[in-house]
Amino acid sequence: MSVDHIRYDLLTQEALRSVLRRVLQDAAKDGLPGDHHFYISFNTGAPGVRLSKRLRAQYPEEMTIVLQHQFRNLKVGEQGFEVGLSFSGVNEHLAVPFDAIKRFFDPSVQFGLQFETIGTTEEAAAQEGAAAPAEADKAPAKPLPASKPAAPAPAASEEAAAKPESAPEGEAPRKGDGGAEVVRLDRFRKK
Repeated sequence: MSVDHIRYDLLTQEALRSVLRRVLQDAAKDGLPGDHHFYISFNTGAPGVRLSKRLRAQYPEEMTIVLQHQFRNLKVGEQGFEVGLSFSGVNEHLAVPFDAIKRFFDPSVQFGLQFETIGTTEEAAAQEGAAAPAEADKAPAKPLPASKPAAPAPAASEEAAAKPESAPEGEAPRKGDGGAEVVRLDRFRKK
């Protein structure tokens, strides 16, 4: 078995995060066009995540925010973004590094991205390699079809629990919403 000295898995993650960065930069500069809005799920315990003690206690592992109508002061940098949102009538300021983001979804066009967060790339590779070394030769890597973007399907508890007040009810992405498919990059990694 060959060793991937180029680290295509890391390069792919970096490229996908640059898509997310660009979309958020455009939203910060010009607002959200048309019906576009974003569900962003992130690891609340990741390095660099800043949120209130109240929110951290409520969401100790993962949180999903919605950027739609009522968000303020969206600032996007090279390493992450900051935004003001309202949770149960309380204004909050969040800072989220791009490395902490797990999923991004725009339900208006059924487009989504799923990311590996810091530390999970090496851990997952080690676990997968130990658990199923023989399966590496069974399924060759296939490119994603251009007409079918990856779309995450957040758990219902994440959607309802972390939605700011500005999110309209019933618009959360659901599993089986026609045409969307969750694609994990682990599936394409050579083992």
